[in-house]
Formats: sequence, structure tokens, C-alpha cells
Amino acid sequence: MSATFGGRTGRQGKLSSWLRGRRPQEVPDGSGREALLLAAAGAGLPLAPAAHPAPGYRCSCDRVGCPTPARHPVSFAWQTQSTTDRAQIERWARHQPQANFITATGMVNDVLDVPLEAGHEALERLLAAGVEVGPVAASDDGRLLFFTLTRGTPEDEDEWWPCELDCHPETMDEHPGLRWHCRGSYVLVPPAQLPGENQSVHWVRGPEHPLPDPLTLLETLTDACARHAGAEPDQANAAWPLGR
Repeated sequence: MSATFGGRTGRQGKLSSWLRGRRPQEVPDGSGREALLLAAAGAGLPLAPAAHPAPGYRCSCDRVGCPTPARHPVSFAWQTQSTTDRAQIERWARHQPQANFITATGMVNDVLDVPLEAGHEALERLLAAGVEVGPVAASDDGRLLFFTLTRGTPEDEDEWWPCELDCHPETMDEHPGLRWHCRGSYVLVPPAQLPGENQSVHWVRGPEHPLPDPLTLLETLTDACARHAGAEPDQANAAWPLGR
């Protein structure tokens, strides 16, 4: 017969203890991470939890050979899960203190994602010209992310103008130059940790800057990407039709 502790058998007590241990524990945030996530949500960026780096350049998802370690959502329902709700984001951040976060694009915001060198050149030109540039994040894997308003989802799908720059998680490698993350895609939102020592995604210009229309940035970004790739701007633009 099992011993009884406080009205519970020993087996029940062990099970109860195990379940308590499995419950996520809230961890105080002393890094400012939670405040940065809430600022992004406050700017309208819908967030959802993502994987984080694991020892040995691996991913917390434990998938063997994960193709995007620490860069993908933890749930297949990330598009419907993404939210700007402050209370929910606080719960996620405190219960998953190592988790990165993604923002689902094509809902409120899009992201124009360019090689780091080309992005810095374009950013300098845009600011010098007095163009309203919104939030910009740098990823230490060599990309600069320009956060913009979304192109939207018209009621009449025939009015949707497709673009060969449209980038989805499964087509990332097809876009070494400019990637346009719109509906069906996502990017990491700062602060996020990448595999490798001191590798991260961090704000260059924070989410307090209003989201601009993507078309106000596009020409300068494509021109900078063309220079970076060693191509003529006119040739690059001819290869990237922007719809009808």
C-alpha cells in the first residue's frame, strides 16, 4: 500500500509534483526584452513566439538539421496566434524567457529585407533625402530589415498586385537580394538571438518611428541592392516587375 501524504497517496503526490514542475514558471525580465517586445506590439506589429538557439549552433525545436535554427515560429498556427495583445505577450515573454519572437507580415506591416551593406547605403540615402523611414532592424546574419505598412489585402483578389520579390519562409534562398515579406511570411522581431556568439537581431531605428508606405523606400532599396550585386539599376528593376 502506498504511503499517504496530506490525503494523497505517494504516487499521486509524485504526479502532482511532476505536473507542477511542467508548468511554465514566470521569470522576471531584467534585460528590457519584454519592454522592447511590448513596444513592437504597441506599434502594431503582431507577435508570436519563435524558437531560440540551442548549444552547438542547434535550434530549440530539436529538429535534426533544422534549416532555419532559431528563426521560425514554435507553432504551425503562428498566423492566427500572432497578436498585439499586451497581456498575452507578457505571458509568453515571462513563461518562455529564451524564446525569440516573430512578427507575421501582411496583416499590419510588411518588411523589405535587404543585404546589410546595401541596406546601410540605402538608409543613409533615404535619411539624407528627408524620406520618412520607419523602424529598421539589423540581423547579424547579414540582413537589414525595413518595416513598412502592408500593401493590404483588397476585397477583390483580382486587384491584388503580385510581385516577384514576394518572399515566404520556404523561398528565402531564392531571394539573395531584396526580399518583400508580405502575407504568409514572417521575420524575427528584436530583440532576438541567433546561433553563434553574440549574434542577434536588434533595432537600428526603433518601433517608435511610424510605418511608411513601402513604395517610398522601394526604388532606393532596389538601386542599392543592384549596386551591391554589381548590376545596373535599370537591369535590376527590369528583372523585378512590381505587378500591373
